[in-house]
Amino acid sequence: MAIGKMPEVLAPAGNLAALYAAVDYGADAVYVGGQEFGMRAAPDNFTIEQLSAGVQYAHAHKTRVYLTLNILPRNDEVNRLPDFIRQAAQTGVDAFIVTDLGALALVKRCAPRCQLHISVQAGIVNYAAARFYHDLGANRIVVARELSIEEIAEIRAKTPAALEIEAFVHGAMCMSVSGRCLLSEYLTGRDANRGDCAQPCRWEYALMEQTRPGQYMPIVQDHRGNYILNARDLCMIDHLDKLYDAGVTSFKIEGRAKTAYYVAAVTYAYKQAAQLLGAGSTYRLPAQIRDEVYKISHRVYSTGFYFGRQGAVQEYASSGYIRQYEWIAVVEDYQDGVATVTQRNRFYPGIYDVLDPVRGSFEIMVDQLYDQNMQPIECARHAAQIVRFRSEPLRRGAFIRARKPK
Repeated sequence: MAIGKMPEVLAPAGNLAALYAAVDYGADAVYVGGQEFGMRAAPDNFTIEQLSAGVQYAHAHKTRVYLTLNILPRNDEVNRLPDFIRQAAQTGVDAFIVTDLGALALVKRCAPRCQLHISVQAGIVNYAAARFYHDLGANRIVVARELSIEEIAEIRAKTPAALEIEAFVHGAMCMSVSGRCLLSEYLTGRDANRGDCAQPCRWEYALMEQTRPGQYMPIVQDHRGNYILNARDLCMIDHLDKLYDAGVTSFKIEGRAKTAYYVAAVTYAYKQAAQLLGAGSTYRLPAQIRDEVYKISHRVYSTGFYFGRQGAVQEYASSGYIRQYEWIAVVEDYQDGVATVTQRNRFYPGIYDVLDPVRGSFEIMVDQLYDQNMQPIECARHAAQIVRFRSEPLRRGAFIRARKPK
């Protein structure tokens, strides 16, 4: 592997707290959504004022901000798009992520200084489509999740070098082709293609015969279970060198509906891995870095379709999460040997794991807990409780976590 430009680590941010975490833990860029026109309705998303604050913070730390504009807008929404695009551009966002050709044209007209990124929702699976979008002014394409590494390499070889390639490397997978699913809208009235997916693919299904209501017959695919549509999570941290060699210039992490802790931990891990790639040496990922992606809540991991369609992408036994660690607090301040934290889950004195944006992961011993007035307490049991304890120096924004009993 030759020494080259370090690939971009692109982190999700569903709100300002997640954006701050992404920036603090090493993201080269973040992608966010406004109150309208984005493909995620569940996160808080950003008002124009919050977007402006987030852009200022990100740019002060040399981090780029990309705004999702990737729904397929209807006629009444198209009428509102120009004003929204102009307002968003005035905040200083670096790029718009679009799917619709009409939205693309409006961004070119209303925000000509901003870059154009073509969303994964466009379903780009070949070099002809990539060239087409480049000719329309796109600076970047987000390739479909269904591609293999070899197919991405061919797209890279047959497209202009100026066209950047972004690919998902971590997070939830959709059971449909690049998110084009009607199941949620059909079953619940919530449109997945407008960011409001109810995730019915995660449900456990059974058969019921029409004349025998209430008599459920299990669906069994041999011995594996009934979650017949449930997808595993994607995790490519052990194989980033192969994506890098194929020409991927941006590693995208899924998770705009996730917590700031999730964003921090996964961003930190992939940034450390990307730095190894940028150094040009043989890609040997330290166990401590790999462990970070297992310390956050996740489903069973897979490598998606990157190594072909024979891989195990579906998970039939359960749609539940694997939780080895629990986020218990975030550091707010440290003075004179005393850490001040905000409680997230109940905890007692004991040994805990810390994730720090500079030091990475390390353990601390907490001998005694105190309330905000430095009065001893037995445990931190109240939601968002301010707690203090004596410890080695801790940085503001560090996350404290506890290993869950097996």
